[in-house]
Amino acid sequence: MTGVRSRQEKTIAAIGHIIMILAAALAIAPFWLLVSSSIQEESSIIRDGYSFLPKEVSFSAYQYLLGEWKQIGRAYFVTIFTTVIGTTLSLFLVSMTSYVLSIRDLPGRTFIFIAILLTMLINGGQVSMYITYTRIVDVRNTIFALLVPNLLLNGFNVMLVRNYVTNSIPRELQEAASIDGAGLFHIYIRIILPLSKPILATVGLLTALGYWNDWINGLYFVSDSKWYSIQLMLNQINSNASFLASHSDQLGQMANQIDIPTVAVRMAISVLVIIPIVLAYPFFQKYFTGGMMVGAVKG
Repeated sequence: MTGVRSRQEKTIAAIGHIIMILAAALAIAPFWLLVSSSIQEESSIIRDGYSFLPKEVSFSAYQYLLGEWKQIGRAYFVTIFTTVIGTTLSLFLVSMTSYVLSIRDLPGRTFIFIAILLTMLINGGQVSMYITYTRIVDVRNTIFALLVPNLLLNGFNVMLVRNYVTNSIPRELQEAASIDGAGLFHIYIRIILPLSKPILATVGLLTALGYWNDWINGLYFVSDSKWYSIQLMLNQINSNASFLASHSDQLGQMANQIDIPTVAVRMAISVLVIIPIVLAYPFFQKYFTGGMMVGAVKG
C-alpha cells in the first residue's frame, strides 16, 4: 500500500508540476514576445509578423527612445514620483483608518464602516467624479490629478488591513501600552505599523501597481504634456499611430512626413514600463502571499 500510495503521490505531483510549468509558460509568453518585438527590425515585423525569436535583430527602437529621452524620461519621472508618493500617502491613510476602525468602543464606528463599505458597492459614476475633480477640487493639469482620484484611499485595502489589525495583533498588547501612558498615535506608530508589515507590503504592492498602470486619471484630467505619465504617453502614442494609420489615404504625402513611432518603439516603451514592476515584485512576493492569507476575512 505504501508503494502504491507513493507512486500515486508522485504521479499527482508530476501532473501538478506539468500544469504549473504550462501556466508559467503561458504567463511568460506575452512578455517574451514583447521583448522580442522591441529588438526586431521594423521591416521584419511588417513582412513576417511577430515572432518569439527575432529574425532581424535591431536596437533602433531603443536608440530612438534615447534620442527622445527628454520627454520620455520626464514621463518616467512623473510615473515614479506619483507611484512612490501616492503609495506612501495611501498606506498612511489606509493603515490609520484601519487602526481607528479596529477600536471597538469608537463612537460612530459602525457608521464609518458602512460608509467605507458602500464605496465598494456603489459607484457615483464617471460624470460626477469628473465634475467633482474639475469644478470643485480642480486638479486639472497638476500632480494631484494623478495622485488623488480613485487611488489614494481604497475601501478594499481598508478592509484587508482592518481585518489584519483586529485578528493578528493582540489587543492585550495595545491595552498594556495604553496603561503605560501611550496615546493612540504612539500605539499606532510603535505597535500597529511594525506588526502590520506583511499586510502593508501586500496593500502597498497593489496600490503601487494601481498608480504605475494608471492612465485613466491622466486621460480625464491632464492635457499638459509635462504632467504625462509613461502609461498616458504610451496610450497617446498608440492612439496617434492608429489615427494616422487609419487616415493615411486622406493625409496623402503628409503622412510620410510625420514621425510616427513604429511598432518596435511602442514595444520598447512597454518594456521600459514593465521592467521596474518585474524587478520589484520578487521582493514583495512572500509578503503579498502571507498578507492576503492573514488579512482575509476569517469565519
